[in-house]
Amino acid sequence: MRTDPPETGDETTVLTAYLTYQRETVLLKTDGLTREQLAQPHPPSSLTLAGLVYHLALVEESWAVERFAGRPMPGPWDGVDWDATPDWEFDRAATLEPEELRERYREAGRRTDAVVAAAGDLDALSVEPLRNGNRFSLRWMLLHLVEETARHAGHADLLREAVDGTVGE
Repeated sequence: MRTDPPETGDETTVLTAYLTYQRETVLLKTDGLTREQLAQPHPPSSLTLAGLVYHLALVEESWAVERFAGRPMPGPWDGVDWDATPDWEFDRAATLEPEELRERYREAGRRTDAVVAAAGDLDALSVEPLRNGNRFSLRWMLLHLVEETARHAGHADLLREAVDGTVGE
């Protein structure tokens, strides 16, 4: 169930509410679709709704669990040879049943939420630095995840319309 973010509140509450809202928007775009529909590409792009959802699960766990918290990546990402299969999450997503795919994304969100709660301070810095050598704040990470998720929610709008004509929020 999608809940509008609050109009007021402390920064952590508002940022996490916006991230949750965008996550739920992405999941809403997958409601009622079969595995085949979720895996349906729409040329000229090879992007699918399934691939988008699985990619977003990877993105959350990569930024929050691995880079920010400095913990090992959880399965299924931990055993992937990313050099040999750089699009693994997009390819693997097509083989997952809809609820398995959706639950994997929800689990990634719960792990991110746990990292945020444990950090407790938006100024807390990541364990892993960015490519430029700078560590990033929890605030930066949350804003990045909101941006990434919202951008892909827009892609999901277009993909869902192409699958079955469903439009709107």
